[in-house]
Amino acid sequence: MKKTVLHDNHVKLGAKMVEFAGYHMPISYTSITEEHMAVRDRAGVFDVSHMGEIVIIGEKATDFVDYVFTNNVRSMTANQVLYGMFCEADGGVVDDLLVYKINDEHYYLVVNASNIDKDLTWLHKNNRFGVDIIDQSDATSEIAVQGPFAESMLQKATDYDLSTLRFFTFDDMVVYDHDVMVSRTGYTGEDGVEIYGSHEAIKDIFERLLADNERLTPCGLGCRDTLRFEVALPLYGNELSHDITPIMAGYGFAVSFDKGDFIGKDVLKKQKDDKPSRRVVGLEMVDKGILRHGYAVYSGERQVGHITTGYIAPTTGESVAMALVDRAHAKKGNELEVAIRKRRVKVKVRNKKFYDKNTKQ
Repeated sequence: MKKTVLHDNHVKLGAKMVEFAGYHMPISYTSITEEHMAVRDRAGVFDVSHMGEIVIIGEKATDFVDYVFTNNVRSMTANQVLYGMFCEADGGVVDDLLVYKINDEHYYLVVNASNIDKDLTWLHKNNRFGVDIIDQSDATSEIAVQGPFAESMLQKATDYDLSTLRFFTFDDMVVYDHDVMVSRTGYTGEDGVEIYGSHEAIKDIFERLLADNERLTPCGLGCRDTLRFEVALPLYGNELSHDITPIMAGYGFAVSFDKGDFIGKDVLKKQKDDKPSRRVVGLEMVDKGILRHGYAVYSGERQVGHITTGYIAPTTGESVAMALVDRAHAKKGNELEVAIRKRRVKVKVRNKKFYDKNTKQ
C-alpha cells in the first residue's frame, strides 16, 4: 500500500488505519461520530493526499476540458472551480471531479484516488486537441480543513484575507511560510478550505495547524463519508458509476446542455427529456434498524432498487439512506421495504438531503 506524507502523523495520533484506493489511510482517530460532530460544531482537518491531480496545458486546453467535462468550462473565469463529471458516450460516469481554471491554456483537475489511472487512460484516449496531460498526483499533497471555524483557524497562518476567497474559487498564497494553493469547495456541508502543496509543505502545515488550534480535530475518512452523505453529496461507485448517470443520480446541475458538444451529451439530454428509468432518492426508516450500502429495496415481492449509502445520520440520529430505485417507486412518501438479513423493514421515500443548518438536535 502507498503511504501519504502524513502517514506517520496518523499513526502517532492513534488513528485506526485501513486500505483505501491503494493507500494506508486513517478511518478514524477516536470515533466516526465524535469526529463528524467536531466538523459540524468546530473544525476538522483531513488528509486527502490520496486524491489525484492532473494538469492540462495547451493552446486548446479549454476546448479539450470542455469536451471531456459535463459542466460549462467556457463560462469559467480564472481562479474559479467547477464540479462535474467525465462521462462515456452512453452517459455512464467515468469519474466526478473538480476543475480549477488557472487560465485559458492551463487547468488543474482533482479526481478520485481510485480512478487516477482510469482517468488518465480515458483522457489520453480522447485527446484530439493536442494538449499536454500531466499527472501530478505523486508530487502533490493535500489537506482539507472543514467546519464553521475553519477560516478563523487558517487565518492565523496566513496574511491572505481568507474572507475574500469566495465559494468555489481558489488562489495562491503563503501559509506558514509555504507557497501553496488554497480553494474553498468542501465535501462536508460546512465551510472550509483545501490546501495543495509539496509533501514537505503539507506535513508542516498539518502539524502547525494542530499545534496552534486545540479545538481543531484530526478526522479520518469515516466521517468524511458520513458528512458528505448527510448533505446528499455523491461518492463515486455509490451514487455515481458507469451504471448510474448524473441524471439518474439527481446531479443534473453539473451537466450543461447549453454548451457545445461533450462526451455523452446526446444520451444524457435524452435521458433528461424522457426522464430516467431509475432515480437516486432518500429513504427514512419507518421500522427499527440501520440501512446499509447494498441492501435490496422491495415493493411487495419485487426488487425495485438498492441502497447506495446508508447510516444512522450522526447529526440528526435518523436511520436514513440514499437508494437507486425504479422511477415508478421514487415519489416522496411512497412506502417500500428493505431487506436486512432475513427480515423486511418498512421505509419511506423522502428528500435525500438529510441535514441543513437548522436540523441539528
